[in-house]
Amino acid sequence: METVLSVQHLTKVFTTRTKPEDRGRPAGAFRSFFSPAHRTVRAVDDVSFEVRRGELLAFIGPNGAGKSTTIKCITGILYPSAGDVTVLGMNPHRQRRRLAYRIGTVFGQKSQLWFHLPPLDSLRLLGDIYDLDRKEAERRIAFLTETFEIGPYLRTPVRRLSLGERIRCEIAASLLHEPEILFLDEPTIGLDVVVRQTIRDLILRINAERRTTIFLTSHDAGDIEKICRRVIVINHGRLVWDDTVKTMKYAYLRKKVIDLKLSAPLSLTLPGVRVLKAKDYSAKLEVDLTKVGLDDVVSRLLRRNKVEDITISNPPMEQIIAMIYGREEGP
Repeated sequence: METVLSVQHLTKVFTTRTKPEDRGRPAGAFRSFFSPAHRTVRAVDDVSFEVRRGELLAFIGPNGAGKSTTIKCITGILYPSAGDVTVLGMNPHRQRRRLAYRIGTVFGQKSQLWFHLPPLDSLRLLGDIYDLDRKEAERRIAFLTETFEIGPYLRTPVRRLSLGERIRCEIAASLLHEPEILFLDEPTIGLDVVVRQTIRDLILRINAERRTTIFLTSHDAGDIEKICRRVIVINHGRLVWDDTVKTMKYAYLRKKVIDLKLSAPLSLTLPGVRVLKAKDYSAKLEVDLTKVGLDDVVSRLLRRNKVEDITISNPPMEQIIAMIYGREEGP
C-alpha cells in the first residue's frame, strides 16, 4: 500500500526564558535585559513512523506528551528542529498551501463553520476557498448532505445547533474538497453515547467508501477501540508503542472481568480472583491470569454456583492505555 505520511526522526525543541527563581536566584534579583537565561524543552524527541493510504490510525498520549506539536509539524504549522516529514509527497512547512487542498481537519472544540451563518453558507464559502466550480461544489454539498443526514440543519445558524449536529456539519465541511487524509482531534468530545456512535459510524463509512486515511487523536478509549486498527502512543515526546489495537490489548491483557447472574449468593474462594462487587444474586470478579487460569475459574464457578448468566470481558481500554503510558517514566 502507498505511504501517504512519513515521519522520520522528527524532533522539535522549544527555547523559553527562565524565571529568576528557576535560575537559583531570588525572584526580585537583578537579571540582564540583554542576556536573559533560557532553557530548552524537547517537545518531540526522535519520533519516526509511516502511515499508509486508507489506514485508521489513533495517535494518542497524555496531555503534554507531544501530540499537538507532532501534528502541527505534520500539517506545516510548525517547522521541525530536526528530522523529515513528508505528507502526500510534499514537505508540509514548505508546501503548506498545496497540502491544504489535500488534507482535512476536524477539531472537536474549534469550528471551521461561521458561527452566525447557516452551515450551507459556510459550505459554499469553503467551496470558493478551495477553488471548486460552483456546480461541482453544489454536487458535493448534496452528496455530503445525504451521507451525513444534515439536511434539517443546513439553514439553521451554527450557534443554534447542538454539539452533535455541529460536529456532523464540521466533518461534512472538512470533506468538501475530498481530502486524502482526515485529521480528527477529539471529534466526539462532549457528545452523548448515541451521537458518539453515529459519528464513529460516519468516520468508518468515509474510510470504507473513499479510502480516506484517518489520523485520530482522542482521549476517548471508545473512539480508539471502535474506529482504529492501529495505535501509536507517544509519551514525553517519545514514541512508546506502534502496533495494532488488537495486539495492544493482547500484550497488556493480564486480567479478565467476569460478570455473573446467579440463583444464590456467590460462593468462591480462589487465589488470583478478586471480588469487585457482589450484591444479592449478581457479582463482578477480576481474574489475574498470571496467578490462575481462566478455565479453572469458570469450571469452579459452575461447580459451586447456580449460574444463570456469565459474561467474560477485557479490562476497559482506558486501563490498558494507562499501563502503556507507564512504560516510560520520562526525564
